[in-house]
Amino acid sequence: MKTDTSGTHFSNVLLTGAILLAQVDMHGLVDYSLKAAIGGAVWLGYKIIAERMERKRKSHDKQKD
Repeated sequence: MKTDTSGTHFSNVLLTGAILLAQVDMHGLVDYSLKAAIGGAVWLGYKIIAERMERKRKSHDKQKD
């Protein structure tokens, strides 16, 4: 005899998720997210500037030849 346990699994996952989220420090999570976003923006800015400088150097080297 097979019983349907899909509802039980869903409620167990939901209960586990609720317990884990109750233990999360939301202030720390928001603080970390903000720092990660700022760090990513700074890294992206450096990457874009480095690529532009490299393209400019390559075009300058081609003009010399």
